[in-house]
Order: sequence, then structure tokens, then C-alpha cells
Amino acid sequence: MRPKAWVSWSSGKDAAWALHVAQASGELDVVGLLTTTNEHFDRVAMHGVRRDLLIAQAEATGLPVHVVPLPWPCSNDDYEARMRAALDVARSAGVTHVIFGDLFLEDVRRYRESRLAGTGITPVFPLWGVPTAQLARDMVSAGVRAHIVTLDPRKVPRELAGRVLDHALLDALPEGVDPCGENGETHTFVSAGPMLRRALPVRAGEVVERDGFVYADLMLDQGSQPIPS
Repeated sequence: MRPKAWVSWSSGKDAAWALHVAQASGELDVVGLLTTTNEHFDRVAMHGVRRDLLIAQAEATGLPVHVVPLPWPCSNDDYEARMRAALDVARSAGVTHVIFGDLFLEDVRRYRESRLAGTGITPVFPLWGVPTAQLARDMVSAGVRAHIVTLDPRKVPRELAGRVLDHALLDALPEGVDPCGENGETHTFVSAGPMLRRALPVRAGEVVERDGFVYADLMLDQGSQPIPS
């Protein structure tokens, strides 16, 4: 019997691709997604994605999503306490692994490993060390449709908010910007790709700046039917 796993799910391309890679390898039985939301705004933490989009996306993966609401503002103690409670739920469901979409930030990996040490849950990093320039293009070529929902305007142009990541956009990124946004330059929402059973019809709404970041408000296009994949 394969070990059961959840995916740490941000709704973005790296988490989505980590799910795809894990499912393709067949080594783990992926049985759920784990997402944190901002309790005040009822949106995916940092990405600013609406809950209805998150739920529709999770349904398209065919996996249940376990939502951890976080207070706003959120202290590290609050974050860790709520994540410990979520891991208790995971363990009670027989989950022994959590899959992360981290790429190369050593401090982030060490933090995750330290928090899971002694919990009975093993962190898995299927994308670790993959060159991000090639990884970003592989995702696009494989049909991943990733919308830029958050960006740091100090690093990338504000005009990219709401844009879909494609080869032309990757070509135009400023020098020094990681193609996958791993240094916090951008965050994305995936509406199509090999990890989704159907593509989601979405449209970009208002673009706002808050707390030093630019957010593009994506919405489900209620006038469209889900797109067969």
C-alpha cells in the first residue's frame, strides 16, 4: 500500500506542478490538499485568491481541500498552532507525507523540515533543485495556465498583474527575476493543466495595491461553462 500524502496547496503553479509530478511518479497516494486562508478576507493567504476559486480548483483536481483559516494579522505562533492542528487531522486520516512545491530556498525548506520533525509526517520536495528557467517553460508547454495574481512591484512591472504566464512573458521578465517567482516576485493561480480534470473559466477583475504588493482579483466567469480538458 502506498503512503498517503497531502499537498501543501497555494493554488499556484509550483504546488500544482508538484501534485502533477507526485501523481505521475505513483510513489505516493495523494489524498488531499492543504491550504491556508486569510480569515479576514476569506482568500488564499498571500495569493489573494477567492475561496470559490479555490474550491472550484480543488474540485477540478478531484481531491478534497483542507482549509486552515489564519487570523489577520497572523503571528508565527498562531500560524504554527493552527498548522499543528491541521497535521493532527492529517495523521488521524493516515497521512504520512506532505508534498511541497518549494524549488531552491534553503531556509524555507529547513523551516518546513524542522516543523515536521517528530510529527510522524515526512516532507517531500519533488521539484527541489530543478532549474527554474526550464521548469517554468516545461509547465507552460505542458498546458499549465497560470495567472499572476500577486506581484512585488519593486521587482516586476505592475502591468503583469492578471496576465497569464506564457513563453512571451517569460522572455520579457526583468533581469534577475526568477522565472518561477521563487523569490517572491510573483504568485499565481492555476486554471488549467494536467493536474486538473477540467479547465476553469476565469476572468481578471480589479487590480489593487495593498501592503506593498499588487493583487489581481480573479473571478469565476459565471457566464461560461467549465472547459473540458
